[in-house]
Amino acid sequence: MRIFGGGLTVGSVYKLALRQLSGRWRLLITLLLTALPVIMGITWRLIEGDRFPDNDFQDLALNGMLAGVIIPLVTLAISSAAFSNEIEDRTLANLTLSPIPRWKIVVPKLLGALTVSGAFLVTSAFITSYIAFSGDLDAVLAVTAGAAISVALYSSLFVWTGLMTTRAIGYGLLYIFLWEGLFAGLVSGVRFLSLRHYSLTVMHRLDDRLFSTSEFLSTGVVTGAAVTVFVIFLALSIRRLRRMDVP
Repeated sequence: MRIFGGGLTVGSVYKLALRQLSGRWRLLITLLLTALPVIMGITWRLIEGDRFPDNDFQDLALNGMLAGVIIPLVTLAISSAAFSNEIEDRTLANLTLSPIPRWKIVVPKLLGALTVSGAFLVTSAFITSYIAFSGDLDAVLAVTAGAAISVALYSSLFVWTGLMTTRAIGYGLLYIFLWEGLFAGLVSGVRFLSLRHYSLTVMHRLDDRLFSTSEFLSTGVVTGAAVTVFVIFLALSIRRLRRMDVP
């Protein structure tokens, strides 16, 4: 791995992360996945005309496809790879032996993952909601904000997972489909520990005309929980990088 001239800095690690996570095939697959809800929104508008989306569209396209599958899968594929190249190539020492604090390595890596995945996912959420809700700004803002929060939370989780194990994709898939998809959907008490539920709560609370429901947590509770989860996994990633054995 080549370190940028002038020494390792936060900026150089961030640029390195962007370059590593922007492979042609990874971006192509991401583009195809994030295009699916947009296509569904266009299809809905062509079929239904000016009628606002009903609960079936919200459950299928927004809650199910976008929040339940596409966002976690894309962030898993990108964020878990933030350190994988260095770990697999045994070049992580080039980063960890540099005389800079570990947080100055983890934070730009996380920001790189957020930049790459967020550029596609947040844009997809914005376009889908803009088309489906005929440009209703409150609905568009609610869906886009929920997607952005979901990307941030999943990214912090999966960057840490990628540092913990070389099987991050496998464990991540189990988490997405078993915990988020099955248990959190069937057991109401588990939803407090569901990242997907946090993002959906933000969406529902930001636009109480279209999305409001009593099943979701309060705004204050979910905001505090989301910030706490993000900070915890960021701190765990920094701690892991400090303590892991680097070949």
